[in-house]
Amino acid sequence: MLLDSASLYFRAFHGVPESVTAPDGTPVNAVRGFLDMVAFLVRQRRPDRLTACLDLDWRPRFRVEALPSYKAHRVSPRGGETVPDGLVPQVPILLDVLAALGVATAGAEGFEADDVIGTVAAASTEPVEVVSGDRDLMQVVRDDPPVRLLYIGRGVRNLEVMDEAKVTAKYGIPGRGYADFAVLRGDPSDGLPGVPGIGEKSASALISRFGSLDGLVAALDAGDTGFPAGARTKLVAARDYLAAAPAVARVRTDVPVTELDDRLPTEPADPDRLVRLGEQWNLDSPLNRLLSALAAVR
Repeated sequence: MLLDSASLYFRAFHGVPESVTAPDGTPVNAVRGFLDMVAFLVRQRRPDRLTACLDLDWRPRFRVEALPSYKAHRVSPRGGETVPDGLVPQVPILLDVLAALGVATAGAEGFEADDVIGTVAAASTEPVEVVSGDRDLMQVVRDDPPVRLLYIGRGVRNLEVMDEAKVTAKYGIPGRGYADFAVLRGDPSDGLPGVPGIGEKSASALISRFGSLDGLVAALDAGDTGFPAGARTKLVAARDYLAAAPAVARVRTDVPVTELDDRLPTEPADPDRLVRLGEQWNLDSPLNRLLSALAAVR
């Protein structure tokens, strides 16, 4: 099981009241919500291995150079990502807690968690479940060996298990074609503009017709006449965008991920430190729930 950590803790922050605080008044709603989500996932999915994947660069240079609009709307006036003030101090707390629990974390300098997930999933010969509320990660699903996205867009208790057939049913595209579909349609949440005049239905039809963005571009360059009315003109006008955007939309599968012990912990790595952290940050209840879930999977 690979966790898109930022996706989980942002959702926890917005889903649990900020009035949930530590004794010193520090908000811990995101930490508590994250731990409870992981406890639920461990009980329901019973993974053998678990890694919390991290954004060591939330807006990598190679993506910005390819497409300057990438996440530009999320840049704060001070630089860096716009993050709610109440969430900022909670991320280090969460990382301390995960380390004391013995839950593996993984990141790669210059890359996002999506790229870490894509790399680990692509290399795995075992079944993989990816947990995220980010639709971009639908592109990592595959059937053999199985990689599934546990999509938590409607909450972790209403997760959707996405395989290639589910992606095809939802978007009318080849099961691994989500990134190419997103390039055409656009994704405002990431600053991906899409091709003007190409909406979701048109994007779906084009990717289904040509199989992939590479196939579409090859057909475009070859003068293929099999494009829907008006689509060819729009695509030709966006030819530079079509050359640049795949580097932004497609997750990498070649990032340097350090080999780590990702076995599901059967007991805390540092019990004394975990006790101190639980007391300091008012986390005893969610920690006990997570420890109970871990024990039940042994």
